[in-house]
Amino acid sequence: MEKSRFRMPTAYTILFLLIIAVAISTWLIPAGTYEYVDGVPQAGTYRPAPASPQGPGAVAKAAFSGFYEAVDVCVFILMVGGFLSVVMKTGAVDAGVGSVIRRLGGREQWLIPILMVFFGLGGTTYGMWEETMAFYPLLIPVFLAAGYDAVVGIAVIMLGAGAGVISSTVNPFATGIAAGFAGVSLGDGILLRAIQWVVFEGAAIWYVSAYAARVKKNPSRSVVGVGAGKLQVSMEQSVPFTSRRKAIMAVFALIFLIMTYAVIPFDEMGLPLPTLGWWFPELSALFLVGGIVVGLMDRMGEEELVDTFVAGCADLLGVALIIGISRGITVLMNDGKITDTILHWGEAALSGAGPIQFVLLVYLLYLPLSVLIPSSSGLATLSVPILAPLAKFAGVSGALVVTAFQSASGLVNLITPTAAVVMGALALGHVPYDRWLKFSWKLIAVFAALTVLFLVAGVVLG
Repeated sequence: MEKSRFRMPTAYTILFLLIIAVAISTWLIPAGTYEYVDGVPQAGTYRPAPASPQGPGAVAKAAFSGFYEAVDVCVFILMVGGFLSVVMKTGAVDAGVGSVIRRLGGREQWLIPILMVFFGLGGTTYGMWEETMAFYPLLIPVFLAAGYDAVVGIAVIMLGAGAGVISSTVNPFATGIAAGFAGVSLGDGILLRAIQWVVFEGAAIWYVSAYAARVKKNPSRSVVGVGAGKLQVSMEQSVPFTSRRKAIMAVFALIFLIMTYAVIPFDEMGLPLPTLGWWFPELSALFLVGGIVVGLMDRMGEEELVDTFVAGCADLLGVALIIGISRGITVLMNDGKITDTILHWGEAALSGAGPIQFVLLVYLLYLPLSVLIPSSSGLATLSVPILAPLAKFAGVSGALVVTAFQSASGLVNLITPTAAVVMGALALGHVPYDRWLKFSWKLIAVFAALTVLFLVAGVVLG
């Protein structure tokens, strides 16, 4: 009799189990709250609060509450799906990918460092993370067509941008907010973080390149299997790269360039460039308009264009639902009033620690906090005002608290199932969560060890 093999649950099941676990914890962890001034918790003001345990009804509603909280991201994902569906229908992507692969002529491996540096620069300068969701359905087929697996396509984007986010230099959404609450300037500690970025990005590129080379040489070494997923581009039938398709690809590239430019806060980075300040509503409109323009360029009829766009939205509906469900975990924690209690436990544990012990404990504290609060800006707002005053008594600079915060938050967000980008990207590539863990855990361990060395060096040299 053949033994039954364990199969990893789907992303939906994993997230629902986490929701249940968080709901149970609201019955076990005492409720509490800090005093808030303009939405910022004040150190030393924690007090117990009336218990607010979350029952079966709250568990049932959590996913929907999370969807409402993340509706802007979810709509953005649907609009990207519709846009890509229209572009794919024109044959321009197939033709463009085929042209690129033929031109590279066996040098496809150069795509890995080039693209990872691009995403890494976006990650370290303006926290490019949620915006990467638009690139997965675009680049996964490219790497599949080049003979790699879906994990390579995901890793190029996620680990490229993630290494940059971990070592953010001037990222206003994480580093900037945290630095403000810590009472230091954005430039404090920037040299350490810049060196950290070079080391981390280099390690990520080496790791992904080595794995990609193994898969290319021996497909059986893939953690998921070459061609896994539904986004594979077949190169057996060459699609002609006509002038019309070239023009469509030019518009296609322009849409992504506009998106990247529009979300960068040049004013907060001190750069003399116009800041558009766009976010998900504007970006959703951009991809909607882009889909209409591409459809008209391909001379699609009104009904064909609408049907194609709606079908593309439907293809990514599952991804949008996963993002909403993951956000529901944070909603449940806040409703159960246990977020501040967990933060207070960390505040108590850090009191009286020496400099090196303090900064390492801060880093260790931020690892579980980042699982519970995957939003880097939200985590900075909740925690840094509490921890930064303690750092002064321990003889640790506020800049090191910022580095510990963003390093832990960025690291955890590469693997935690509560991170919408992780679960959404894996859903797009049809890569099971356990396969991603099997692929990435060694690099995650290296990142964690390197961060400890950087933090200790910061204390010693500080």
